[in-house]
Amino acid sequence: MSEARTLPGFREFYPEDRAVIGHIFDVWRQACRRHGFREWEPPVLEPLELFTEKSGEEIVRQLFNFEDKGGRKVSLRPEMTPSLARMVGAKANGMPKPIRWFAIGENYRYEKPQKGRLRAFYQLNADLLGEAGPAADAEIIALCAECLLGFGLKQSDFRIRLSDRTLWFRFLARLGVPEDRAGLALAVVDKLERGSPAELLTAMTAALAGLDADPSAVLQGSREFAAARSFDDLARLASGDTAMEARLAEWKQLLDALAAMGLGECVAVDLTIVRGLAYYTGFVFEAFETGGEARALAGGGRYDALVKKLGGPDLPAVGFGMGDVTLRDLLELRGLMPAYADGPDFYALILGDDARKAALEDVAALRRAGFRVEYNLRDGKFGKLAQAAEAAGAKYGVIYGGEEVARGVAKIRSFADRREGEVPRSDLVPALRAVLEEGIDAVSP
Repeated sequence: MSEARTLPGFREFYPEDRAVIGHIFDVWRQACRRHGFREWEPPVLEPLELFTEKSGEEIVRQLFNFEDKGGRKVSLRPEMTPSLARMVGAKANGMPKPIRWFAIGENYRYEKPQKGRLRAFYQLNADLLGEAGPAADAEIIALCAECLLGFGLKQSDFRIRLSDRTLWFRFLARLGVPEDRAGLALAVVDKLERGSPAELLTAMTAALAGLDADPSAVLQGSREFAAARSFDDLARLASGDTAMEARLAEWKQLLDALAAMGLGECVAVDLTIVRGLAYYTGFVFEAFETGGEARALAGGGRYDALVKKLGGPDLPAVGFGMGDVTLRDLLELRGLMPAYADGPDFYALILGDDARKAALEDVAALRRAGFRVEYNLRDGKFGKLAQAAEAAGAKYGVIYGGEEVARGVAKIRSFADRREGEVPRSDLVPALRAVLEEGIDAVSP
C-alpha cells in the first residue's frame, strides 16, 4: 500500500494547529457578538442549483459537485451566502429587522492550490439584512475592521478599499452603457489593474457589442473614473450629474459614520474595486494588508436582489467574508499569533497509591468547577512526573504525596520558576482560581 497523504489543497490540524485556528474563531466570534450578530450554520452539502442560480453555470468547474445515491445533483458549499439567502428567505416575514447573522465554517472550491488559496478553507461570513440605507453598510464595514483589529493589528496594517457599483452604473450610463450591459463592462473594469491594454480593449469591445458606445472611450473614461482616491475626487467627477450627486450624499453618510467610529484611517476610496460577482448591487469593499504582498484579507458588499432571486422576499442585504488562510499568514508575519500551548490549567502529580484517592476526588471537583486538569495515570518518580506535566503544557502542578494528604493540604508548584506554596484541600477551588489570576504569589509558601 502506498503512503497515505492529505489530498491537494486540504489541511490537517494537529492539536497545536487546531488551537491556532480556534483562536482565530474566538476573535471573530467576540467581534460579531459585540456587534449584536447571532451565529447560524448552513449544511455542508447543498443542491447544485443553489449555487448555479446565484453565480451561473460557469461556477460548476470550481465546485466539488457530484450526483448522490438518490440521483440528486449536489455540491459541497463553495460559500455560505446562497444558503443564507435561502434560510433567511424562508422565515424573513416573521423575523425582526434588521437581521444580523454570522457563520464560521469550512468551504470547498475545486481550484489550483496556491499560496493563500486552498481547496478547503475556513471563512467568517457576517451579513445584515433588512436595512437598505448606508448605516447598514457602515455597520458591516466597521465589523470587518474590528475583526482585524481584534487580533492586535493596527489600522495602518490594512486598508478597506471602498467602491460603489451603483455609482459605476450611473457613470457608465453617461458613457452610453445601459444598465443591462453595465455588469459586463464592470467585469472588464475588474481587470484594469492586471490586464494588458489590448486584452482589455478586446474584452470591452465584446461587452459592448451591438451598442453605439465606443469601447475605447468607455475604457479610457473608466480608467479616469477608477483613478478617484477621495470623496473630493468623486464630487468633482459627479459634478452636474443629478443622479451621481444624489448617490454621493449616501457616500458622505457612510464615510461620516465610519469616521465617527474611529475607523477613518483604515478606509480608502478605491473605485478599482468592483467585486466580480454579478449579484453585488451597491457599495462594495475589500480589505488588503498594507506592505508585503498586499494580499486580500476580506471582501463584501451589498446584494439587495439575491434573497428574492433565490425564492425569498424582496430583502436588502449587505455582508462580507473573511478567510483564515491569508489572515493567519499576516498575523504570523506581524508576530501577532499567540504561542498557543493548549494544555491544562493544572497537572496533578500523584505520588503513591496512598495519595491517589484524595487526588482523584480533588481532580473531579476541580474539573466540575471549570478547570482543565490532567494527572498521571501511572505512578512514577517526581522528576519524571514534573517533566510530563511541563510537556503537557501545564504552568502549575498540584502535588499529592502521602504526607500532604495526611495534613489535608495540596502543594502548588509553578513550573516557570519552581516556587511552591500550600493550600488546604478544602479551599482548593478558590485558591487555584487566584493562582490563575495572580500567579503563585496567591498561595502561602
